[in-house]
Amino acid sequence: METVLERFKKEIDSKLIETQLAEIQNSVKKGITSGQMKDILSYIDLTSLNTADNEEVIINLTGKVNGFSSCFPGIPNVAAICTWPSLVETVKRNLNVPGVQIAAVAGGFPSSQTFLEVKRMEAEKAIEAGAGEIDVVIPVGNFLAGDYITVAGEINDLKRAVGEVHLKVILEVGQLGSESNIRDASILAMQAGADFIKTSTGKTSPAATYRSVYIMADAILDFYRKTGKITGLKPAGGIVEPEDAAVYLEIVNRLLGEKWLTPRYFRIGASRLANNLLTAINRFDRQGKDEIIYF
Repeated sequence: METVLERFKKEIDSKLIETQLAEIQNSVKKGITSGQMKDILSYIDLTSLNTADNEEVIINLTGKVNGFSSCFPGIPNVAAICTWPSLVETVKRNLNVPGVQIAAVAGGFPSSQTFLEVKRMEAEKAIEAGAGEIDVVIPVGNFLAGDYITVAGEINDLKRAVGEVHLKVILEVGQLGSESNIRDASILAMQAGADFIKTSTGKTSPAATYRSVYIMADAILDFYRKTGKITGLKPAGGIVEPEDAAVYLEIVNRLLGEKWLTPRYFRIGASRLANNLLTAINRFDRQGKDEIIYF
């Protein structure tokens, strides 16, 4: 693993990041177009990961996704519904919108503190129930202890278990302690087989930040240049306002380019963001003043 990290070793230029993020934030402050907000909506993994979730909650959420196009013609639907493994079958049974993916957290989410066999079985059973995407958390404790072999080995094992199903690997950036650790964790995850790297579970603070997403995007670019493999990026955790989502979108646009600006390679994990986008789109397109609470 040291060889892999050495191959992709790069000093983090804090001044460059600050300058570029300031430019991006200033460009977003000048205004977000209705088209950009609609694009952001199409990247959302609409997420429900509450302790009190049950079939009724998920049936209601899935019904909202089913009826979205009728209620909001001309606005793209969300990219996916993300829920607990035990509720995947409920989504599968009720979802009838082509193109909307079913994602499940697995692998002892959100702590990743369980046996590898349990992580593997949970991912496999979620796929059997209908999940087409699996989100797992790296074993953060092992990473912080410098046990990179275990971290990479778990990701590789889970990727072999899920096969062609997309594996989104959550770094839990707020727990990693340094920006160099965020970069190293990104490289380890990609080398081990991650199809996406994701910032956070949303269960710890801080979650997604502009700097962490910038560092992850930069690592993805370096990995792509050296290997030819395109890895997706998913900011998640605490993303509520359209302006924040637009900053993440512009980071991806500037560092990675248009090739990544598709739900295949870019997602935003969120719940409240979708309603805030709908409200903003309504005010922009129709001069409406009411807050839209749809999801």
